[in-house]
Amino acid sequence: MELSIVTTLYRSEPFVAEFYQRMLAAAKKCSDDIEFIFVDDGSPDGSGALVKAITAQDPRVTLVELSRNFGHHCAIMAGLSHARGDYVFLIDVDLEEQPEWIAEFWEELKGSDADMIFGVEERRKGSFFKRYSGALFYKLFNLLSETKIPENLCTVRLMKRRFVRALLDINDSNLFLAGIVSWAGFVHKALPRSKNVRPMASSYKLTRMLSLFLNAITSFSSYPLKAIFFLGMSLAIISGGFGTALIVERLLSPESMSVGWPSVMVSIWFLGGVIIAFVGVIGIYLSKIFVETKNRPLYIVREIYSQNKNQLS
Repeated sequence: MELSIVTTLYRSEPFVAEFYQRMLAAAKKCSDDIEFIFVDDGSPDGSGALVKAITAQDPRVTLVELSRNFGHHCAIMAGLSHARGDYVFLIDVDLEEQPEWIAEFWEELKGSDADMIFGVEERRKGSFFKRYSGALFYKLFNLLSETKIPENLCTVRLMKRRFVRALLDINDSNLFLAGIVSWAGFVHKALPRSKNVRPMASSYKLTRMLSLFLNAITSFSSYPLKAIFFLGMSLAIISGGFGTALIVERLLSPESMSVGWPSVMVSIWFLGGVIIAFVGVIGIYLSKIFVETKNRPLYIVREIYSQNKNQLS
């Protein structure tokens, strides 16, 4: 198998038919030996049913149905694990990323020593909040993390088999795909892209974006723990100096010293809030250790639909 096309399904029913037709036409211009891997990530609509109908007609198409919704990144890893091609083209099904891009990615990868060609947005699109919250995400991550990732990443990328194998060897239970792609190394090359804006609402809401950011930072950086240590030391030094000053003032001018309940209560609330925040950060890291030690799989496959099941790895 020369070329595998991998994509995931979640509320993707309006896009499946057009994606398949356009992607097939574009992929044929690159190779005659291709396969499609669709991963149904617990989609509540008819996305999976549409792909099942395609598998009955096209032996090149495989549907990997997960037992529930495990999340976009986990579904991608499921697709990569079932791909058999020497080259793997990963792309979102919603047509924000164009299937026709594969031709340029193919030429770039074949003409260079890169292990992966990936897309980056030339200019972020969407609402004001989406544009600037996305930009802030990348800047904060690269500021706080030892692993740096390119800004404005797209899902779309073309990878060589050896790079895909390296990604599959990484057994992070708390998965942040952009982080492990950069951490794995190899030779990467970016291609600027201009994505379409999907009229449908994105599944990445504010709470999900915040959760993703928290998971990304705590998976690839110990900076929050270091910040806790230095802030704690700073508070200790400041409070120690303030206490020394009060003692000196008391000794030199006992009549001028006045301590009120408001200042005491403010101090208690301040230190209490700092302690709770510190415990919360430490708790996040402990919870990640707890999850990793369970060694649960990233996903569970419910069923595989294909005319060539015996050939699937």
